[in-house]
Amino acid sequence: MTLVVKLGSSIVAAADGELRDDVLGGVCEQVAALERDGERVTMVTSGAIARGMRLLGLAVRPRAMDELQAASAVGQGDLFRAYEGRLAEHGTRAAQVLLTAADIAARANYLNARRTLRRLIEWGVVPVVNENDTTATDEITFGDNDFLAAQVAILLEARLLVLLTDIDGLHTADPRLAPEADLISEVRDFSELEGMEIGDRTSAFGSGGMRSKVAAAEMASEAGIQAVICNGTAGGTLTAAAGGETVGTRFAAQPSKASSFKLWLKYAKPAKGRLTVDEGAARVLRESGSSLLPVGITAVDGSFEVGDAVEVAANGVVIGKGIADYSAQELARVTGLRSAQVRELLPHAADEVIHRDRFVLV
Repeated sequence: MTLVVKLGSSIVAAADGELRDDVLGGVCEQVAALERDGERVTMVTSGAIARGMRLLGLAVRPRAMDELQAASAVGQGDLFRAYEGRLAEHGTRAAQVLLTAADIAARANYLNARRTLRRLIEWGVVPVVNENDTTATDEITFGDNDFLAAQVAILLEARLLVLLTDIDGLHTADPRLAPEADLISEVRDFSELEGMEIGDRTSAFGSGGMRSKVAAAEMASEAGIQAVICNGTAGGTLTAAAGGETVGTRFAAQPSKASSFKLWLKYAKPAKGRLTVDEGAARVLRESGSSLLPVGITAVDGSFEVGDAVEVAANGVVIGKGIADYSAQELARVTGLRSAQVRELLPHAADEVIHRDRFVLV
């Protein structure tokens, strides 16, 4: 079992973009101590763009994709060396691992990434993971490293995900705007958060905020992984979170752990199209865990091939996602038809449009 810790841009970089030596040093010291005590740790970091901006002397975060990627390319190596050097001071080795959403979305790449990370962990090396911003695109991106951290935790079947930020945890309101806001120490049911104002405010260099951290915690929780959001600028918080102490906001792991494949499908595999189904098909998908047949489909949207993921919706509401055994072109010919009619038109087609083993409710 391993622990995944994510450092946000506000932890890595100060307001002027300079590395926060004291904070980074403190976190790396805690990671090394955990490793010595037998804990296996994987780090996920933000801050490559922030570091690149500082090194390039850019006062404002770029907006154009090529500028962001260029800033990341400048900052990426320097940022890793900051981790590598600080961990080495305590006798711990590190390895840089760059991932794109495409690496996670393709099942073979996903499994290969898991094998590589597990091997590093077995060797006693701390993986330092970041999104490969220099090759990611608007269409294929995690969007925020909180989600990358959750994906890494799920991929590794971690025991705990710790999201370090510059405030103490989830509050009843943004404590920077409402000083009287109360810290929420524990969340056992995410429905408790419905209707709560969870802000998107982040640092000048980051792309996330508390909302993305809570979403990442929910992803981990559904995979049976506890998550903690806590203040990484305060000394010892990572060690405390790892030891189960009351620090920040702890999110309970959900008891009904989904399979690795279905978690990958739900959170990592992007949908290429959408199938609209009638009420009867929606009911059996929700209640009976049945496969989806052509007869229950009323509309096909998007361009997808066999093996692509597609959303399944009823009355305009997405109810699930699955791997299609038909292309969009094939499916357009047989929508609404019964199995015998489908076989007449497409003799070699699969019986199911989406097999129940390759479908997940969302």
